[in-house]
Amino acid sequence: MTIPPLLTKAKKRHQILAIDLGSRATKAVLLDRMQDSFSLARYAITDAPTYEKGIPQGLLTEHLRGIVDVMSPKTKQVTLAVGSEDSVLRSTEMPLLPLGDMRQMLKFNAKSYLQQDLRDYVFDCYIVPPSSKVAHEPGKAAPKYKVWVGGARREWLANLEGAVKAAGLVADQVTLSVLGPINALELAQPETFAKEVVAVVDLGFRTTTISILNCGDLCLNRTVEIGGDKLTAGLSEAMGISYAEAEGIKIGMPKEVETHLQPLISPLGRELRASMDFFEHQCERTVGKALLSGGAARSEFILQLLQAELGVVCQPWAPTAAMHLSLSPQQMTEIEQISGQLAVALGAATISF
Repeated sequence: MTIPPLLTKAKKRHQILAIDLGSRATKAVLLDRMQDSFSLARYAITDAPTYEKGIPQGLLTEHLRGIVDVMSPKTKQVTLAVGSEDSVLRSTEMPLLPLGDMRQMLKFNAKSYLQQDLRDYVFDCYIVPPSSKVAHEPGKAAPKYKVWVGGARREWLANLEGAVKAAGLVADQVTLSVLGPINALELAQPETFAKEVVAVVDLGFRTTTISILNCGDLCLNRTVEIGGDKLTAGLSEAMGISYAEAEGIKIGMPKEVETHLQPLISPLGRELRASMDFFEHQCERTVGKALLSGGAARSEFILQLLQAELGVVCQPWAPTAAMHLSLSPQQMTEIEQISGQLAVALGAATISF
């Protein structure tokens, strides 16, 4: 399921640079088109710029230049994925209209459709195809269709475009980070994507997103304000150690850490279980498993705790599974461990081809 980007100038191309602008780390991938697949040529994970409120354009420009130096792309086109702090994703119902007309309706009357006053936002829409043909009877109101709406503040997009241009790049597309794992799953596990009911969970730094897919249809998307930062900070406080020490032992953790981590994970598990319960009640379908990405998904203990809370199998997945890997020897040895952190960037990249 691909929602059109908030900003797009895309044409078919043979190489794409995609950057996931995370709140703690920036992830970048460089993909080449092959005859029937994609080749991952290079990736990078770097510390994101830290700033109290919004990244100044100059600082963002320097950050993007640094990524270009590391990635050495042949192309100047770049796709960027922006996080939930700077964007929204909502489902609503709207009459069947050209997408341009839908965007105009949302621009002037977002609160009626999205239950939130989103002034000066840029919107784009994805119309969910109905399961059967919807007839319009003369004399009656036009039928409404389910629509997923993505949006971001116009000022933020202008700042982003300016930084991209100053860095010597061309903003090919701007999309939402919450959509990255969904699009990456469609490529990596097409059978699972098309035929199963799954929860796609991305464990981020400040937030965790859950997207429930019913045979390829996005039925629920929710962002929970619990991420790796809260787990690390809680572990640091509980054990009386520094934040850096807690971060270092959170993934490959000794046994004594597990008792401190369990009460920190439980609230996240309850939030995810509530989302699944809501979906199962509304759609009368059962979620078969949860597929997890993000840095914390590398921890077997975290996966076990979430599995106990959710009552379904929780497992990590590799967004690179269907890709050819033409990485350097060093990156080839690391990719199995860190591929889950690239889910957003890889999903953003694949929709750009």
